[in-house]
Amino acid sequence: MKRPRVDTEANHRLVTRRAAILGGVQLAFVGALGARMQFLQVDQADQFRLLAEENRINIRLIPPSRGEIFDRNGVPLARNVPSYRIVIVREDANDVEEVVQELSKLVSLDPGEVQRAMAEMKRSAPFLPITFADEVSWEDLSRVSVNAPALPGVTPEVGLSRVYPLGSDYAHVLGYVGPVSDYDLERIEDPDQLLRIPRFQIGKVGVEAKVEENLRGKAGARRVEVNAAGRVMRELDRQEGIAGSDMQLTIDAKLQSYVQARLSGESASAVVMDVRSGDLMAIASAPTFDPNLFVRGISSRDYKALTKNKYRPLASKTVQGTYPPGSTFKMITAMAALEAGLIGPDETVYCPGHLTVSGRRFHCWKRAGHGWVDLETSLKRSCDVYYYDLAVKVGIEKITAMANRFGLGERHDIPMSAVARGLTPTKDWKRSVHDQSWVVGDTVNASIGQGFMLASPLQLAVMTARLASGMAVKPRLIKTIDGIEQPSGAGESLGMNENNLRKMRRAMYAVVNDRRGTAYGSRIIEDAVRMAGKTGTSQVRNITAAERRAGVVRNEDLPWERRDHALFVNFAPYDEPKYAVAVVVEHGGGGSKAAAPIARDVTLQALYDGEPPLDAYPTKDRGRIETQQQVLRGIQPVANISGRDQA
Repeated sequence: MKRPRVDTEANHRLVTRRAAILGGVQLAFVGALGARMQFLQVDQADQFRLLAEENRINIRLIPPSRGEIFDRNGVPLARNVPSYRIVIVREDANDVEEVVQELSKLVSLDPGEVQRAMAEMKRSAPFLPITFADEVSWEDLSRVSVNAPALPGVTPEVGLSRVYPLGSDYAHVLGYVGPVSDYDLERIEDPDQLLRIPRFQIGKVGVEAKVEENLRGKAGARRVEVNAAGRVMRELDRQEGIAGSDMQLTIDAKLQSYVQARLSGESASAVVMDVRSGDLMAIASAPTFDPNLFVRGISSRDYKALTKNKYRPLASKTVQGTYPPGSTFKMITAMAALEAGLIGPDETVYCPGHLTVSGRRFHCWKRAGHGWVDLETSLKRSCDVYYYDLAVKVGIEKITAMANRFGLGERHDIPMSAVARGLTPTKDWKRSVHDQSWVVGDTVNASIGQGFMLASPLQLAVMTARLASGMAVKPRLIKTIDGIEQPSGAGESLGMNENNLRKMRRAMYAVVNDRRGTAYGSRIIEDAVRMAGKTGTSQVRNITAAERRAGVVRNEDLPWERRDHALFVNFAPYDEPKYAVAVVVEHGGGGSKAAAPIARDVTLQALYDGEPPLDAYPTKDRGRIETQQQVLRGIQPVANISGRDQA
């Protein structure tokens, strides 16, 4: 049946309309697609080209040069030296074991080092370079460079490693650097990405650790292009890091070396301090060790030898060691009494060899006693009974307060490890720590630097500097950072009665220069540089009543660990004090025999800025000193220069 003409025309219009709509949709789609293609291929071409390039570009950190350390005169103490090494990046190497096998054909690889490096690689990010050979020769480095195309992921590098030119002389001051450990990362809240580079070196102890952030610097970065095999093709750009700050210490290298040599053979420590500025001119502990052994990781054998040594060479005794100050503390007890107005310099106390307090007998070191003594005589002859009597009058609170004013019981702010606070006890301290009440006998013991009282050699040097200057001087170890002078340790006045200070200085002068003084044998003969000081002997064992009746065993007849500590503090010149010195010889016996000769020799070396004239010494010492000077100049073979048997 033939459709009507009207229906045909209607259908034709419908089809035409649908075709137009469909064509429009298709055209819109094609237009949108074209616009999108133009956006991606033309407008965003640079962006996608960069993204494509980043698929074959690696960003690698450039470790900064570590700041170097010098003495006050510019002598290098810690330097950086070139070190050749071979590293492998896991993500570039693909088959690491195969690459290592090929590398071993070119250079000699230590199996232990390879095993360590493989373990380190497994726990490190795949893009971090791992050291497989360190301190390689230039020939080995060149051989690897020539064969680089066949060693994907392998890169020969020239880095910097720490070296300590003066070795053991500065071990306890500078400390040392070493590879970052897991322990190091755990104790740092937000570790620098540099620290995650395997075997990156940071300060472990001493100045190297305490000013690590200044010395480390800031990392740089470089963009390198690698091929499909992971081989570096070229360096695209480099942004150098910021080198660490160079530092200058207050220490005098020449004096430090002398002090270290003078302490040789002893378990001892010595501090030399400028009484006005607080500059530490020398701060030495013996025996010592070579910090270069620790830079790349010390061997078990070497470390065991250090830890098993009964003289504790790893300990920095100048700041970590705390000892009963013994009679070197008597100036503090006397100053407490003088400032409180409880005694006069001419008042006398009778010493029969002991004093009974609260039913307990406290003995003087001289069994027969000293008879009637005043302030100067008591210090000159180191009478204990005089200070026992003062202790009862003054009380522990005033004694401790005076000790604190002179720098005892204070953790001094210098960048060395484990700086000790020491101990200046009070009644509340004993109650809280020992759950016991304070008794007058505790005060009597404290008055002569025994009992609970503890001080470090650094604190004793500060105490002596404050006695000499009357100022609240503080110790300073960092002189400059990047050439910028650091704050001086000079302080304000202690606020002491100057007459009282003069009396104490005069009494200390008599200790050394009066024929009956305990340190007369270690005096300085030259009038212009005469010193004032105080001997000290601190007990490390209790002497029983039975032993006193039978006769106290001599120190030299006791095992080393049970002998008394020997101490000596001094300042010089007496008229215009320049340096304060503190010496502690562990288990050395009497301070006059073991510590005073060392302190005298060190003081003269500091005052003369080098080798002093022989006529500055007592006649009996000149032969030993001349031999000592020849030894230090290398003229004579090394011998015992302590002179303990002649002091």
